[in-house]
Amino acid sequence: MVKSKKWIMAKVFDGTPKQDDFKLLEEELPPVQDGEILLEGLYFSVDPYMRGYDLSGLVGHQMVGSQVAKVLESKHKDYKPGDLVMGYFGWRSHTVHHGDKSLGLGDPKIKPYILPDFQGLSPSLGLGVLGMPGNTAYFGFLEICKPKAGETVVVNAAAGAVGMHVGQIAKIKGCRVIGFAGSDEKVEWLKNDIGFDAAFNYKKVEVEKALAESAPSGVDCYFDNVGGEMSSIIMDNMNLFGRVSVCGAISAYNETVKPKATVIQGTLIKKQLKLEGFLVYRWDDRWMEGIKQNLEWIKEGKLKYQETITNGFENMPKAFIEMLEGKNFGKAVIKA
Repeated sequence: MVKSKKWIMAKVFDGTPKQDDFKLLEEELPPVQDGEILLEGLYFSVDPYMRGYDLSGLVGHQMVGSQVAKVLESKHKDYKPGDLVMGYFGWRSHTVHHGDKSLGLGDPKIKPYILPDFQGLSPSLGLGVLGMPGNTAYFGFLEICKPKAGETVVVNAAAGAVGMHVGQIAKIKGCRVIGFAGSDEKVEWLKNDIGFDAAFNYKKVEVEKALAESAPSGVDCYFDNVGGEMSSIIMDNMNLFGRVSVCGAISAYNETVKPKATVIQGTLIKKQLKLEGFLVYRWDDRWMEGIKQNLEWIKEGKLKYQETITNGFENMPKAFIEMLEGKNFGKAVIKA
């Protein structure tokens, strides 16, 4: 019999999650039946959405999330031992899963898939630049903002897995790119390593003044990972017919009382802005298109990435908490 470790939610989060909000348990897995596979998690993802969802009814349940896992045993025709699989198996070390079943929190549910050939790159990228965050940037930016060469693009949380990716796609498309991040080190990396035209530590600047300096002709596209007052200010500095892609609202995820921001409806009307939220699995029928294109850009030297890797499955809560505090640089990943 195979035993699995799993992290459950022990308490409802009150503000920023704490170590004792989680509990590590062990369970014995059943034998593998026809159509099922046994997997061992190799790399685990922690992402802001895990805090953004309403998990209040899930106390006592396993934490949600994706992982790259290795098939140890298979009784399913599409999987063989040794295959590396990306799936939403949650915070657990081993899994018995029916190969035809889709997984996920909310809709749509996602069927686990065998990782394509990453051409020598780490399988951990299947949780980042060559996975959900990469496709979030690829589809969420290109399909909603539809950037044109010469336009000005603003992205916040710009040193996160999605933000840095969006900025680089914007540069590939010939745009001027302005980023906001949470440390001077991140700001310098955005400007010096991946070619942002301007970047600012949002903790040290006034957003209005930063935009007056870096985008005197206004903003055409805004990729929003943060929400809050920053977003109200950025939208107020947008040009006619600007496009806003709303990916996240991390500024509010840990707040027990939801913060208020300046109303934006007047700005939306006056400037005739398009404001659209999205979930990346809207484009699940084109999933491999995004991975293929992002891999091609990496190989061409046009797309760089960063990972913050925490060792040890037992450290998943720590990695999750630090990611929400902005201590990660790029994609936050746990290596078993």
